[in-house]
Amino acid sequence: MKKLGIILLFVLSLGGILAGCSNNGGEVLAKKGDIVRVDYTGSLADGTVFDSSKGREPLEFTVGSGQVITGFDSAVIGMKIGQTKTVNIPFAQAYGPRNENSVFEVKRTQLPPTITPVVGAQLQIRNPDGSSTTVTVTIVTDASITVDANPPLAGKDLTFIITLVEIKSQP
Repeated sequence: MKKLGIILLFVLSLGGILAGCSNNGGEVLAKKGDIVRVDYTGSLADGTVFDSSKGREPLEFTVGSGQVITGFDSAVIGMKIGQTKTVNIPFAQAYGPRNENSVFEVKRTQLPPTITPVVGAQLQIRNPDGSSTTVTVTIVTDASITVDANPPLAGKDLTFIITLVEIKSQP
């Protein structure tokens, strides 16, 4: 009988320890592998908003899958449904540094005749491996255009206000 009491006491103690170690008092927290939906607003250091889910469906992605920038992904881990947080993401965890080797000139004769380039326009160029890259036209002259293949937010620190709306599934 004494052994049974000790075993029962151990099981009850273990249960209490495990309950205390669970996900923050029984609340479900986002973790790697979860499919989540978030509302967000992204801004630059000067406060300029560059993207927001306002007026749209929340952004849905699998945490840790590489579908969003690293800093955004990391910020969602550990959030609970309904929680809002502001996170500052340095460019290294966002779109990386600007690469000046990704800015280059293209002769107008190399462009299809149906394209009339204007500054700010985005074009698709075909890479030698058959994939395509989006470039932004930065300079237009009679003889050539200059295009920038850097992501528009490369080299910029970003701030996001993120609200976890839903955790759709957990592994």
